Amino acid sequence: MGIPSTLPGWLAQAILETDGLPAPVAAGSEVTGLVNTLIVLLLVATVVALVTRRLRIPYVVGLVLAGLTITKSLLPESVGLNPEVILNLFLPILIFEAAINTDISRLRSTIKPIALIAGPGVLLAAVITAALLWWGLGLAIITAAAIGVILTITDTVSVIAAFRTVPVPPRLATIVQGESLFNDGTALVLLGMITTIYLQGSFTVWQGLQQIVIAFVGGGLLGLGLGYLCVGLFQQLDDALSNILLTVAVSLGTFQIGQGLGVSSAIAVVVAGLVIGELGFRQTSASTKVTLLNFWEYAGFGVNTFIFLLVGIEVDPGVLLQTIPAALFAVLAYQVGRILTTYPLLYLLSFFDRPLPLRWQHVLILGNVKGSLSMALALSLPPGLPGRSQVIALVFSTVLVSLVGQGLSLPGLVKRLRLTVPSITKQRLEALQLNLIAAKAAQQELANLLQSGSLPKNLYEELFAAYQAQIATADRDLRDFYNRRNLEDQTHLEDQSYLDSLRRRLYLAEKGAVNDALRKGLLSEETSQAYVRALNEKLLTLKDD
Repeated sequence: MGIPSTLPGWLAQAILETDGLPAPVAAGSEVTGLVNTLIVLLLVATVVALVTRRLRIPYVVGLVLAGLTITKSLLPESVGLNPEVILNLFLPILIFEAAINTDISRLRSTIKPIALIAGPGVLLAAVITAALLWWGLGLAIITAAAIGVILTITDTVSVIAAFRTVPVPPRLATIVQGESLFNDGTALVLLGMITTIYLQGSFTVWQGLQQIVIAFVGGGLLGLGLGYLCVGLFQQLDDALSNILLTVAVSLGTFQIGQGLGVSSAIAVVVAGLVIGELGFRQTSASTKVTLLNFWEYAGFGVNTFIFLLVGIEVDPGVLLQTIPAALFAVLAYQVGRILTTYPLLYLLSFFDRPLPLRWQHVLILGNVKGSLSMALALSLPPGLPGRSQVIALVFSTVLVSLVGQGLSLPGLVKRLRLTVPSITKQRLEALQLNLIAAKAAQQELANLLQSGSLPKNLYEELFAAYQAQIATADRDLRDFYNRRNLEDQTHLEDQSYLDSLRRRLYLAEKGAVNDALRKGLLSEETSQAYVRALNEKLLTLKDD
């Protein structure tokens, strides 16, 4: 390349020194290729969203099927399901997003079934699944054990997607979400123990118990510490953008610190998210809280979009066809493990807690769908593991069969179980409440128009009076409805469920007001904490199913 003689000497020398070097150009081309690929994937995801909404099929299933049609030759080599990215970036985001949206009062009321399913349930299901895979597919014991743990992780995204199309009891939804929060941590701990056994060649029961205690107790303490630290910083920050940056740093940082300390990173992120969602969000204004929740909802949706799209891209259709028989057997194996553990454990639950209806237990079995985390864990297996490449192909095919087969059939199966029966009482109450809410909102808007000078006072009074008559009628109908209900049957199940839901909202409002007054120094710690403990006990007595 020629250099004009009019250029300064230092600039000409700099051009000569950098001319002909391909590295920056190559790096720029690689980045451009990744950006173009990202644009293509976003467009594909948008089209999938439109098609799945029209066809009424789960969005994640559509993403996987769309990924199967995209050949790897169209994408850069660096685009794929990287296990390090899944475990260190995507997993903390998904866990934290689910944790901050979890109601701790509901979680506490369902902690016993969640602990059974996500604790001993995962362990027993993994043992049964591994035994069946060892017997049916002839795998090495250590390999079968690793696959058994990998296939105990449930993809809750598909289950929650089915719940959005079919109404389910709130308590059941809380159990499903709570299990997803904790079973990932259990599976990761078990897989770490299996990896240790493979690398060391031996492992005692005492070492296993010690590792489990350190992982869960240490992870819980780490999550509590960082969660409360974040709550303290929330009091110092007063804008939504700073709070978003803080929550992102805490979610990702908690996971990395947990890995460095050798504790359960997943449990640490769960606990930190629960603390921040319960206490931290109360230190912010309503607008900031909405902004935070919207950001994390978008982050979770975006992560799930890329994960499931990349799942389809990673699966080789040729290998899929060859491994379908083994994948079907694997689906049968982990479902048998789920059945042989869930039903007995939940039967034992009836001796010390509210029993779960049998139909709910069916949903926990049917919703045992596998997802991207199983694939990421398969990719993270030690390189020297016997039959590692076959294991990865088997897990990938099993996940795909599970997502498509169970994912497509789950909404229909849940609907057939008829978990909730439409309540005439609730429909009547909602109709009356609708009139009140709409009329009062209209009156508020009329007041705003009058104050701004956009509405003459005589027209304001006429319209206001019309809405006031609507409010009076709805209020009288509501009063008559409750009086009639008290005279007919004060223990009606549908009415009791509605009243419990109403009381829950009121108790939570009381807790928020007391905590806010405590923060401002209007109440003493001793008095307020005693009152909050009493409210928590009342919340635990409410039935939300």
